[in-house]
Amino acid sequence: MQALFRLIPSMDKLIKSPQGTDLIHQFGHHAFVTQARSFIEEGRQQIVKNQTLPSFLQDESALFALIETSLQAMRQPQIKKVFNLTGTVLHTNLGRGLWSESAITAATDAMRHNVALEFDIEQGQRSHRDNAVSALISQLTGAEAACVVNNNAAAVLLMLATFAQGKEVIVSRGELVEIGGAFRIPDIMKQAGCTLVEVGTTNRTHLKDYRNAITENTALLMKVHTSNYQIQGFTSSVSEEELVELGKAFNLPVISDLGSGSLTDMTLLNLPAEPMAQQKVAAGVDLVSFSGDKFLGGPQAGIIVGKQAQIAALQAHPLKRVLRCDKVILSALEATLRHYLFPEKLTDELPTLHLLTQPLYVLKVKAEQLKQALSKHLTSNFNVQIEESVAQIGSGTLPTETLASIAVTISADKQSDLLALEQRFKAFSCPIIGRFAQQKFWLDLRSATQFEQLITMLEKE
Repeated sequence: MQALFRLIPSMDKLIKSPQGTDLIHQFGHHAFVTQARSFIEEGRQQIVKNQTLPSFLQDESALFALIETSLQAMRQPQIKKVFNLTGTVLHTNLGRGLWSESAITAATDAMRHNVALEFDIEQGQRSHRDNAVSALISQLTGAEAACVVNNNAAAVLLMLATFAQGKEVIVSRGELVEIGGAFRIPDIMKQAGCTLVEVGTTNRTHLKDYRNAITENTALLMKVHTSNYQIQGFTSSVSEEELVELGKAFNLPVISDLGSGSLTDMTLLNLPAEPMAQQKVAAGVDLVSFSGDKFLGGPQAGIIVGKQAQIAALQAHPLKRVLRCDKVILSALEATLRHYLFPEKLTDELPTLHLLTQPLYVLKVKAEQLKQALSKHLTSNFNVQIEESVAQIGSGTLPTETLASIAVTISADKQSDLLALEQRFKAFSCPIIGRFAQQKFWLDLRSATQFEQLITMLEKE
């Protein structure tokens, strides 16, 4: 065994060899030595276990090849781009929606340059980082002011912590939602230091239920949009307008968590209706929160709109600094919001709305192209068809609503063949992600972006 150990090349030899020098030039001394030591240690362990010299230590070129492969792998990001053909447009696990080109440009400009983030150029003095976006949001929603944090869950936390710490918040039992990642309204209330007061039943809540629950310790009346589930049948709920009137009678603010929320009437785009922030502001709700990366079509953010006095209190709370957005997100959000100043162009500019509104005949043309491009990758034991499909918006938005779509489906006699095919698709330079249903593998065109790049990849690989 000692004789075998003596055959292991020394680190000094590896470093001084031409191949080692070249790798050190490419990757640096530290990374090279770390990986070389790792393989040498692996070789030592194999000698102890098998009493033989591993093949990669018998030939130094093989060892250098392993080191280089390992170093190259270290440079490859694990968060890699994929083609989303699941049929879920806003797929949380795949990063939700894409940004508009204007938002991408604004974000990259903010990355490369200093920006007037907290600086008023005209006045030559410090300003608040939310000012530019706040003014734009107010223009679009009719609210007096706005506040921006890093997601809608943070927005809810900030509202509760600011106005209800140590006090009670009244919410309908049917609105105590849990969203992805086990985010629950009751848990957020606990973290914010307030007490949840549930009223009504799961399916029916009346105005009197809120009224009877109000005490001297009540701080807020709260509405939560049940965006990721729906109760049907014998139901009853209280509108924001009714809650606002009740709040005025008892001098209590009303807050509304819209979840996804929207700044445009989705029905005009032949899409299912989604609550609009403008409607809640017009109804007199004091604070309304919604997401930036769902129907809005922008970066991840939590947007709060409402009365000037309440927004000012949110901005002054210590949590606001913890939850605030950076220059990149704010720049991208501003660029996204500016699209809403030109509503007729939204489906052209915002990728999310473009995908959701694609006509079926366009999807059929794409399906034909995809089927043709797939032919070189599929053997005769696969059956490929173009079929009608059912897509969904995703990210907990309108869960009971579906969108007509078109898909390329692949079936096989053996399920193992389909599973192997899925792994092949995932091994492409840009993995293709589809879905399994009805013993077929579905590649849904409703959610497919960068379609030309997808076809090009399939033709080359």
